[in-house]
Amino acid sequence: MKDLSYDTDRPIAALATPWGRSAIAVVRTSGEGCLDLLARTFSRPAALSGAKSYSLIYGHVLDASGLPIEQVVLGVFHAPRGYTGEESVEIYTHGSPSGIQRLLSRLYEVGFSEAAPGEFTLRAFLNGKIDLTEAEAVAEIIDAKSSAAHAMAMDRLSGSLFRSIDALKKRIVEVLASVEVLLDYPEEELLDAPEPDFAPLSEVLHSIEALSATFQEGRLYREGAKVAIAGRTNAGKSSLFNLFLKEDRSIVSDIHGTTRDYIEAWTTIAGIPVCLYDTAGLRDAGHPVEVEGIRRSGKVVDAADLVLYLIDGTTGPSPDERSLLADQTSAEGECRYIFVMTRSDLGCQVWGDGVIAVSAVTGEGLDRLQKKMAKCLSAKAPLTSGEPVVDSIRQKRLLDRCSSALQTVLEGVGSRSWDELAMDLKDAVDALGEITGEVTSADILESIFSGFCLGK
Repeated sequence: MKDLSYDTDRPIAALATPWGRSAIAVVRTSGEGCLDLLARTFSRPAALSGAKSYSLIYGHVLDASGLPIEQVVLGVFHAPRGYTGEESVEIYTHGSPSGIQRLLSRLYEVGFSEAAPGEFTLRAFLNGKIDLTEAEAVAEIIDAKSSAAHAMAMDRLSGSLFRSIDALKKRIVEVLASVEVLLDYPEEELLDAPEPDFAPLSEVLHSIEALSATFQEGRLYREGAKVAIAGRTNAGKSSLFNLFLKEDRSIVSDIHGTTRDYIEAWTTIAGIPVCLYDTAGLRDAGHPVEVEGIRRSGKVVDAADLVLYLIDGTTGPSPDERSLLADQTSAEGECRYIFVMTRSDLGCQVWGDGVIAVSAVTGEGLDRLQKKMAKCLSAKAPLTSGEPVVDSIRQKRLLDRCSSALQTVLEGVGSRSWDELAMDLKDAVDALGEITGEVTSADILESIFSGFCLGK
């Protein structure tokens, strides 16, 4: 990330769509004077210079000798109406990688600087178009792995998280103001002044803790869950893996030990992004490659959020598997293993409470299995009912810092000085201000925006 102390009027340009062959590509520019710079290389400079906001201008970008580089349409935005709040122009052109490269090179020739990752959104934040929670939501929308994650990020982009935090911060500020009154005047002038009312802080603390608790849900929907399909060789793991994905990703064979290393793929279960792992079958292997594959698969199973343990319905569980089933069934509050009886289409008898019968041939039982998976995964992060959800570790840490400061205040009322109480209240206010960006530093901004795409 470039130094954040740069002149915000410095005109920048970058490709806003992915590199590669496409029907349309978008090059974004922003900064004071970008219309004048573009006019130097545009076939219709007068039309561009006189264009109003939200207007589209057709023409060509020209090289230094006046020959056309690309046929384009320019979208004009005068400050503060564009995405960044600055004067800006978006260039819509053909998605030819070579053409895009020539166009960008020409822009840099006439005075544009190459934008750093996230610099357009950073400028939008610095110019007051969005707060920091909305800026983070932009990246979260792009990275969303499911429709639920996308919807949560869209909600944050609409300002729901900012509004919630801002309302809580105002209530803390009211209490802080009443404490500071006692610090600003001599005691003899405040003999009849009412003491600050700290009661509202208890409700604020509860709201802050509830908001922090949504982090587990937010992280689940943003990062997804790891689900391992485990079991002995030839238990039907690869067949179930393919059934989830609705494609032949994993080799299916009657030969034992076909899968010698784990295979992974993303899918969605009840709106939850899931990275599904087809692991090597468990057995006493002789080949060193299979031994290594089983070892690696064991590490995947150990790290998984959820394990689907498959047992061939035609053979039934081994003594070791019966012990595993008994141990997992008796573990109170645990929901890490789901036992699946495969090949149910062959008329096998279901054994054990809670075992789900599935046929990879007919698909029977898959819906029931997916519901069970969603229930187990959601139990790790209970869903909220329409309230803003936090999925940034930065935001969670600041909420916890605010919570800790408020707890210290409530515990210290009557035993600590007004100065000490005011310091903790200020810390609580500053923590919430850092979430929304009212209180921040260049290091924090660099950490956030450097992870953005170029052109965003």
